[in-house]
Amino acid sequence: MKKTLIALLMAGLAGSAFAATEADVDNSFNPYKNGLPAFPGLKAGMTISKANVDQFKEALGAGVFKLIKDGSMEIKIGETTQFSISKAYVDATKNNLNKTKLGAKPGDMISGYVAGRPFPEEPDAKDPRAGEKLAWNYKYGVNWGDGAIISPFYWQYRNMQSGQVEKEINWDFHFLNFMHRTKDAPVPEITPNPSGIFRAIYVKAHEPQDLKNTQLLIQRFEDDAKLDDAYLYLGFQRRVRRLAQGQATDSFLGSDLMIEDFEGYNGRVSDMKWTYKGTKNVLLPMWNHNELKLASDKPAEADGYKYVNFHGQGGCFADGTWQLRKVYVLEAAPVNPNHPVSKRVFYMDVQLQNLNGSNEIYDRKGELWKVFMVGKSHADHHLPVNKGSGIGIDDAFSMVDLQSKHCTTGQFKGQVDPKKNPPRLFQVQNLRGGD
Repeated sequence: MKKTLIALLMAGLAGSAFAATEADVDNSFNPYKNGLPAFPGLKAGMTISKANVDQFKEALGAGVFKLIKDGSMEIKIGETTQFSISKAYVDATKNNLNKTKLGAKPGDMISGYVAGRPFPEEPDAKDPRAGEKLAWNYKYGVNWGDGAIISPFYWQYRNMQSGQVEKEINWDFHFLNFMHRTKDAPVPEITPNPSGIFRAIYVKAHEPQDLKNTQLLIQRFEDDAKLDDAYLYLGFQRRVRRLAQGQATDSFLGSDLMIEDFEGYNGRVSDMKWTYKGTKNVLLPMWNHNELKLASDKPAEADGYKYVNFHGQGGCFADGTWQLRKVYVLEAAPVNPNHPVSKRVFYMDVQLQNLNGSNEIYDRKGELWKVFMVGKSHADHHLPVNKGSGIGIDDAFSMVDLQSKHCTTGQFKGQVDPKKNPPRLFQVQNLRGGD
């Protein structure tokens, strides 16, 4: 009885005692209003390499530090800039402040959530569920907004030691929020939605020929206790098969990514134990796309769009600038003891609260296995369709397997265009007609 009362008391404290204010909201979306972060000796325009990386160790994620220390990559430093979130999302956060409550125990579904950032207050180290709150902020974050498409999206499988490109896949990736929409009509939700889908991802391959028309559909439900529905259509087999839950942690089509890796973390909040490890200033790959030296080995699109260039060992690293950012260090340990990962460490940008800028994946033995880095462009310095969207535009990625010396890289043409995401794309029936 005593343990039960203590548990209920802690749940109540975590759910209500740390109430947010409008000042918290302003600080969450504008963490640099009182000044930009600084680190001794760090200046825009400089390069961090093997020769000087020790000086900046505390401003780097552990995985990025190791890659630079080993001589695999170097990073160029840019100015820290504002990545402002869309006004509609910020307004929704203010209008629904303190309505969201945690469940009675970690892993339980939240209640009262309407729209915006569920828990905009600064995380408190004394709050035992601070990490869980940040995970909910990610789930209900802007990410790609109410809907977007990456098309084309080029993946290259690379031997890190030889630099050989073993395979290239040309994809379309579609993202759509069915619920808690804040900006694009219809607001606040798409109906009918009898299954209670919160968000869905639809993927289709165009090249190479052996993978043409391969399609993936992931449906995530509003009810976090409900397992995702995932379906794969293999063009050469011409049939749809439902993926078992365990396949989300298998190598996806021979790449260095699992389905669970998509967008930094593509799983349920309840699948992990979330721990807030502190706040610090860390370098993340964030830039203005139109100001980069862009790729010359891939033809420009018909509209003149050029892709981010890659360099470093094996051509595994995006050639973009890194900014010093205020981040929350967040650790996620799988609840399932049979999971192939022992933990994930995220450096969550405070302003965007995405999970894919830089993160580390540790194997079952607790050894560093992979480093995932997604470079983000400011929306106003990218394609015209993205201007004013208030989204950090995913622009290039590297998933580096340090143990096998292999990487998978991605070059994006991300477009925040609601017209290219009709809800019918996210239905199982669409897979059968996708040819």
